[in-house]
Order: sequence, then C-alpha cells, then structure tokens
Amino acid sequence: MEKDDLTHFNEEKRAKMVDVTSKSETKRRAIARATIHMNEETLARIHAGKMAKGDVLAVAQVAGIMAAKKTSELIPMCHPIMTTKADISFEDDGETALTITSEVVTVGKTGVEMEALTAVTIAALTIYDMCKAMDKGMKIEKTYLVEKTGGKSGTFKAEA
Repeated sequence: MEKDDLTHFNEEKRAKMVDVTSKSETKRRAIARATIHMNEETLARIHAGKMAKGDVLAVAQVAGIMAAKKTSELIPMCHPIMTTKADISFEDDGETALTITSEVVTVGKTGVEMEALTAVTIAALTIYDMCKAMDKGMKIEKTYLVEKTGGKSGTFKAEA
C-alpha cells in the first residue's frame, strides 16, 4: 500500500470503516502513555487518599479500562474489538507529574492502538475531574503510542 493510499475513504472520497474481513486473526498488543501535571499538594493528596471524591487512582483505572472497551463507540471508524486484556498503571515523579500507562491486548483482525490511547486519555480526564476542585491548572500532556505488536504492519516502538 502506498503511503497516500488511505483505506478510510470509499470511491466517493467519503469516510468508511476499513474492510478487515480477509485479515487473519493474530495476537495484537498496544501500550500507550499520557502524563498529567499538577500541583505538588494535589499529587500528595491523591497518594494520601484525601481527595473529596474518593480514591482517584482506583476510579481512573476503572475509567481507563471501561474506555478501552468502549472505543468503537467513541471513534467513528474503529471496529468493535473483543478486548482480551486491559490494564492501567500509574507512576509519578514524586513531585508534580503522574504518568498513566495502558496495555491492551486482543486476538483479532485489527489492532488495539486506539483502545490503548483512549484508555490513558480517559484515565487522565478522570483524574482531572476528581481533582479539579483544588487544582484547575492541571495539564494533560504527551499522550502517545509507546509500542504495538502484531498484525500485518508488525512491531512499532516509539523513539525514546
């Protein structure tokens, strides 16, 4: 396929869902990451479990997993995918940045990059929602695909 030969358009140059009927089912995995920056006090209160709306990371984790499962309902040309694994993890720098990582796996005819990206985005938005009363200046930044494996195009790893 030529780089400019986009498969998301029909003969009338209108959007369509790509035909994956003839593709083989393979194991596909994607990892995505997003970072949310906040005040030190906000991050400390998240870790102390002292946010008014409850356990921020537990709620964000569930929100991210649910988002991965609902991606085809949010992104118009995404295929519904039978997700076989969705996990969310958190790592912070001990000061003001909280990094969210998702891993999504399936065995199917199309990849799970959009599911992994949607998972970290919704987890970050959930953190924002749960903490906005004390820190409206939070910034969600650097959302990206870290790695994907499987499928016709093979492995992709983001440059460090």
